[in-house]
Amino acid sequence: MSRASRAARATFAALEIPNYRKYTAGQSVSLVGTWMQSTAQAWLVLTLTHSAVALGAIVALQTLPVLVLGAYGGVVADRVDKRRLMVLLQSLMGLQALVLGVLTVTGLVRVWQIALLAVVLGLNNTFENPSRQAFVLEMVGPRDLRNAVSLNSVMVNVARAVGPAAAGLLIASVGVGICFLLNAASFVAVVASLLAMDRAQLSPSPPARRARGQLRQGLSYVAGVPELLLPLLMMALVGTLAYEFQVVLPVLASHTFHGDARTYGFMTAAMGVGAVMGGLVTAARGGTGLRPVTLAAAAFGLVLLLAAVAPDVALEYLALALVGWASISFIARGNSTLQLNAAPSMRGRVMALWAIAFMGTTPIGGPLVGWITAAGGARAGLGTGALSCLVAAAIGLLARRRWRPQAGPGAAPETVAEEELSDLSA
Repeated sequence: MSRASRAARATFAALEIPNYRKYTAGQSVSLVGTWMQSTAQAWLVLTLTHSAVALGAIVALQTLPVLVLGAYGGVVADRVDKRRLMVLLQSLMGLQALVLGVLTVTGLVRVWQIALLAVVLGLNNTFENPSRQAFVLEMVGPRDLRNAVSLNSVMVNVARAVGPAAAGLLIASVGVGICFLLNAASFVAVVASLLAMDRAQLSPSPPARRARGQLRQGLSYVAGVPELLLPLLMMALVGTLAYEFQVVLPVLASHTFHGDARTYGFMTAAMGVGAVMGGLVTAARGGTGLRPVTLAAAAFGLVLLLAAVAPDVALEYLALALVGWASISFIARGNSTLQLNAAPSMRGRVMALWAIAFMGTTPIGGPLVGWITAAGGARAGLGTGALSCLVAAAIGLLARRRWRPQAGPGAAPETVAEEELSDLSA
């Protein structure tokens, strides 16, 4: 086997698993629609209100349920069949997109309706996200988990490259409502892929029995495992201030560079192209643990600074491509580190906390970054995100100097995690 063949096989190892191939096929269609809706919704709100603060508020409402109920969503994920729950929730998400699309194309849409439907979508994400994150391990097993998580990130960002650019063209040609209707149709693909899976080839985690105190137990467990706590704290800081691109990029496109919906779509697409490249590199060669997560956070901060000072739109596209690369590296390394170090019976709750740190912090960060952007411009919003990444990297660096892993180099992460859980239960 040639070196190129070995590299390709290592990069796409998880795709050798039939169920994961089906999952990827369905998600790849649905995610393009999701990014189209995200782009269209941001542009619609900005068109109706002409306010970065209002845009930040809508984004905050969409993620508020994750902040308030996200930890309980993880409890539910640990109790139920994750595949069945995903089928139900993905179907409901398609219905939400359909309602928003019909309201928009008929000219009846109002900001309060967008806000209400954003909350509905957020409720779905609260329970679907931890189930989906934990379900990856059930499809591919521990050996291919990092590869699968990285390929998931690639898939998300291929969609990020295609979806926003397509949305920008559709908004300019046939109107914003078509984006929502196409997203509604895209959910058929992901539901069909989940129903078509060979259940005998899945390795579901034993469901946790319903009992009192499971949410509190999950929080206490994470607090006692540095391999889990530190990446979560870093993501909480970065998620609050750096991942508010839905708030910053429309303003960057329209006010800073005096562009239109196509400019915004191409900015988001540039991030997606960079993230695809970064995700493929991470899939083939990425590591897990606090050191790789810390390095990725530092790189993310530096390229965000570059994006904040780019003097023209061409250089901005290049800077945002680097932002996409560093962003996906940080997400993939942090996600894999958590899943590989979490006890199977706790994985849903751990990944729910990851979702809270990533998305659930937006009700705080969205309005805050919206206010910073309204007061100081989009460059100030990007600079704030850069600072948060560099502070997170400093936290990781200081923690590495003070903390040493409890396991030896040959210990299995799940064994360590189960020992921590046994100590907690005792």
